[in-house]
Amino acid sequence: MLIRNMHTYDIKSSEITPKSAYFSRRRLLKSLAGGSAVVAFGPYALNNNTSAATKIPNLKRTKWTLKSLGESVKLTSYDDITSYNNFYEFGTSKGDPKRNARLLKTRPWTIIVDGHTENPGRYAFEDLVKFDQLEERVYRFRCVEAWSMVVPWVGIPLANIIRKLGPTSNAKYIAFETLADSKQMPGIRSRVLNWPYVEGLRLDEAMNPLTLMAIGLYGEILPNQNGAPIRLVVPWKYGFKSIKSIVRITFSEEQPPTSWNLSAPREYGFYSNVNPEVDHPRWSQAKERLLGGPTNMLGFVTKQPTLMFNGYTEEVEGLYQGMDLNRHF
Repeated sequence: MLIRNMHTYDIKSSEITPKSAYFSRRRLLKSLAGGSAVVAFGPYALNNNTSAATKIPNLKRTKWTLKSLGESVKLTSYDDITSYNNFYEFGTSKGDPKRNARLLKTRPWTIIVDGHTENPGRYAFEDLVKFDQLEERVYRFRCVEAWSMVVPWVGIPLANIIRKLGPTSNAKYIAFETLADSKQMPGIRSRVLNWPYVEGLRLDEAMNPLTLMAIGLYGEILPNQNGAPIRLVVPWKYGFKSIKSIVRITFSEEQPPTSWNLSAPREYGFYSNVNPEVDHPRWSQAKERLLGGPTNMLGFVTKQPTLMFNGYTEEVEGLYQGMDLNRHF
């Protein structure tokens, strides 16, 4: 049964963390916007010297941006978002990606497109991402381990890229693959997963307006540990569906394999929608803790109820009409 919960842009200020760091960045960007200090941002600017501190000017604002969400919304801090990560290619501890991802070279970056598409080939990252389409979107982001964030992503709707690539009528799914390079990614040397990391969506899920290909956060270029130079963001699903550092996109007729489903099929299904009624076999998914959120008298972050589809029921419930979400988890 689908349960309608509060809308995502009704997040309570008492449940989320301060956004002062973000507003200071936004004020700086605004003050620079009219001067020579802002470098034109386009394909020619993305080179080996481009860093995560690079500002991204002239972002489009949508109904999912901070302004329209209202002043009651506060963001998870930049430090928390960039230092508490799951990116096993760089290590299994939450702090490993920040320590080890500095080795990753993200320029130049090539993405292979194949499968049931009218436009297969090898694409430079800059050829797939049109910078005049970049948007700023604030999404609730939920990890399967029962912690969550509120993240200001920068990216473009995946649907824009899909339309450019022209999937054929045989394409029912879209699959993604992460870079697997042991020289740059020390976690690849472990056997915690079968590399490369792979993920996938139904094509209608991928075309949903919420599904984003992110290239930045907090108005800046995406840090390596967060999936630079390009990653998927699917806000109504658990975080591991939002594959990072993508090097291949494949349009397929059959449901593609996914890394965590291959590794532990009883624990991680293909759909992986946030659903408080379906527990992980080793823990409950009914409640979550917001990273950096309010604490109780003992200093522990307080729990809050998990929202169906992570709060995006209105936008995505139609994708799953008639499905048993306990079986198709």
